[in-house]
Amino acid sequence: MLRIDPARESPQDRPQRFILYVEGPADRAILRAWAYRLLPSVSRRLFGASVILGGRRPARALEHFSDAGGAEAGVLGLCVLDRDDGAQPAPVASDSGLEFFTWGRRHIESYLLIPAAIRRTLRLADDDSRIHRALDEVFPHPADESAYRQVDAKRLLGPNGALSRALGHPISLPRVARATRSEELHPDVHRLFDQLRDRLGIRNFLC
Repeated sequence: MLRIDPARESPQDRPQRFILYVEGPADRAILRAWAYRLLPSVSRRLFGASVILGGRRPARALEHFSDAGGAEAGVLGLCVLDRDDGAQPAPVASDSGLEFFTWGRRHIESYLLIPAAIRRTLRLADDDSRIHRALDEVFPHPADESAYRQVDAKRLLGPNGALSRALGHPISLPRVARATRSEELHPDVHRLFDQLRDRLGIRNFLC
């Protein structure tokens, strides 16, 4: 659990703690890789103190957050969830002080469908015909955001997924995330990290 110190700007407030909830280890690894670019000063400590829920389990996050004392104990939290198939409504912020962020696309892996980052990860030249053929075969059209919202990127990018089969070897998702430049990241990713900055009060982070 991280500590943040809003008291430097609001003397009447006591130092607060922050908890980040993620669905699984793969989600944490991808977020940590993005954080190297977007939150470099706190990424190691932030994700070292994160809580893995073992799936899309907002109720478990609320229970854990309550056990930690909630807002009354000076605790803040953010829970990051996949949208999955959209059958379940996206959770909203609770009175306890825990906020939720639900991806607009189906899975966090959906934001790794970036050809340039995949080429850099695989160290392939921009004109490598293999990657162009593979991406043309398995990725939606770059301008078709509705298709990207529905594609099962978790399966597509998996060890036995269509892209790995087309390329002839598996792809490291954290390495793709690490290879993605800030300007290549989808607005949803930037919105999440803006929300994290707001929750953390980055300037007042306690080491």
